[in-house]
Amino acid sequence: MNASRRDVLKMAGVALAGSALPTITILNPNKAFAGGVNADTLKIGLIGCGGRGSGAANQALKADPNVVLHAMGDIFPDKLQSSLENLTKVHGSKVKVDDGHKFVGFDAYKKVLESGVDVVLLATPPHFRPEHLTAAINAGKHVFCEKPVAVDAPGVRKVLDAAKLAKQKNLSLMSGFCWRYHEPKRASFGKILDGAVGDISAIYNTYDTGTLWSFPRVQGWTDAQYVLRNWTYYTWLAGDHIVEQAVHSIDMMSWAMGGKLPVSATGTGGRQVRTEELFGNIFDHFAVTYEYENGVKGFHHSRQQANCENSYLVETIGTKGRAMVNCARNVHEIYGQNPWKYEGKQNDMYQTEHDELFASIRKGTPLNDGEFMAQSTLLAIMGRMAAYTGKRVTWEEAMNSTEKLGPQSSADFSFDMKPPVVEVARPGITSFS
Repeated sequence: MNASRRDVLKMAGVALAGSALPTITILNPNKAFAGGVNADTLKIGLIGCGGRGSGAANQALKADPNVVLHAMGDIFPDKLQSSLENLTKVHGSKVKVDDGHKFVGFDAYKKVLESGVDVVLLATPPHFRPEHLTAAINAGKHVFCEKPVAVDAPGVRKVLDAAKLAKQKNLSLMSGFCWRYHEPKRASFGKILDGAVGDISAIYNTYDTGTLWSFPRVQGWTDAQYVLRNWTYYTWLAGDHIVEQAVHSIDMMSWAMGGKLPVSATGTGGRQVRTEELFGNIFDHFAVTYEYENGVKGFHHSRQQANCENSYLVETIGTKGRAMVNCARNVHEIYGQNPWKYEGKQNDMYQTEHDELFASIRKGTPLNDGEFMAQSTLLAIMGRMAAYTGKRVTWEEAMNSTEKLGPQSSADFSFDMKPPVVEVARPGITSFS
């Protein structure tokens, strides 16, 4: 069955929410699977079984003819069971998760890593990503790592260290910045980097959407259970929506700049609509200006407000023209001295991510997205810092920030814990740390 990530999510009814063994090239990846496991079979472990994780597992199981889903872990048993049932409907005998390989709890990620898997898919809320990624690389596993990769600068630094170790261990590390694997985007940004718009003077990018999903409180839930079910509304778990979602547009801005890092950021934001305590402490809009050493400005706008004009695009303006990459309308065009319009193939970027990940493992030529995925995450965190404080924040200040959001280890979590109480940021009053 050729089911997309959207199909799996719809079926599941989920709201979008040592030594390195596999460095050796697998000799016969195309050996018929036929429902059995052989020496060439790659075993997948899923850590985080919500919508993102279920989608990633679906793509991973389609990416290679000789893979199985071997172990699953989540803090909520209902999420794990729903994901397992629906992946089994789609992939049948490629899902081989017996009762001994279903792990529930805040230490479930450790048990998945110890279960004999070769590849892990990290799809928990972003707060946990640095800890889980570090443990996975230390354990010698290839990794698909959803974006963003952290919620604060100490987490980003931890991810950068893990990425370096992955290179030393010849492990593949694939990011969830899916547009990097979209053929129209690859062609468009390739043209920009080749000089089709001339010297860049400004980049305008947006991520203006409607409201988020939420789960109503159920009798018997503790405060921690409620917060963890609704993690997108809490900066310490999600990073705020500029980090958790709008980071895609910020990543494409960085892509257009060839990975060049800005000198500073200034910004603003707040809560105009999403004001109730129900919605945690995140903002519902951001406007940030990134300034680069050569005077280039990057203008970012993001919003999560219902019944407003939506926009999801990156417009690059240069001395010879401008390039439009409109994600919502699938427009990829350059205007000016070097006119061009993408007319090539349209691919499923989610599938391409996993196709290329598993191909790299089979060939023994590991991919490593670690540096750019960490830098793009920090760019979004830097924008949040500037908006929360109302101050100019330099790249060095952002990278060296000591601010740590939330408990720093899964061992510090329990459903009986009192979640951190964080006030909504107030520009000009909230301090930088």
